[in-house]
Amino acid sequence: MKSFIAALLLTASLAAPAAAADFPAERIMAMASGDWNKDGTPDLALVATPGDDSGDDNGLYIYVAKPEENRLTLALALPRTVWGNLTMFGQEPELAALANGSFTLTTKNDSIGRDRWRQTLTIAHRNFDFIVAGYTYSSYDTLDTDAVSDCDLNVLTGKGKALGQPITGKAQFVLLKDWNDEIARSICGLDN
Repeated sequence: MKSFIAALLLTASLAAPAAAADFPAERIMAMASGDWNKDGTPDLALVATPGDDSGDDNGLYIYVAKPEENRLTLALALPRTVWGNLTMFGQEPELAALANGSFTLTTKNDSIGRDRWRQTLTIAHRNFDFIVAGYTYSSYDTLDTDAVSDCDLNVLTGKGKALGQPITGKAQFVLLKDWNDEIARSICGLDN
């Protein structure tokens, strides 16, 4: 029901005059609803296409509910930051709400070429902003069964596992808007 309410609130907000981060519903590729800021009302995260044929990456848009105003407001817009597309199966970005109020953003290539990979960022709301709390990555080569990588890292503690072995790096508090995959890849020992 909360997801339905959030979707209705989004639809109502899209009918308003267009602003920089407004976009038609047909551009939405993925969405998840949860209580990101733990205020008791459902919030919304969206991945949307850039809306042109430029080939640019998709955008991540995070809305928080303003219950006193009966609407969602844009808390963070990261246009052209999410890889993936809907025209090729296995390259669709995914969003999923977690029970603890965080959400995951997954990008992947499960279908094209011999190099297959999947990357998930766990995104949490802390200190009135969105941070990357976790990073999970796995890859394999469809022709070389020995060419595999995997890493599961708690960015906040700097601890995790890569190829089944414990790893430790610098504990970091990284805002989502400042995130760079190299932050985690260097700790995980992943090739660029």
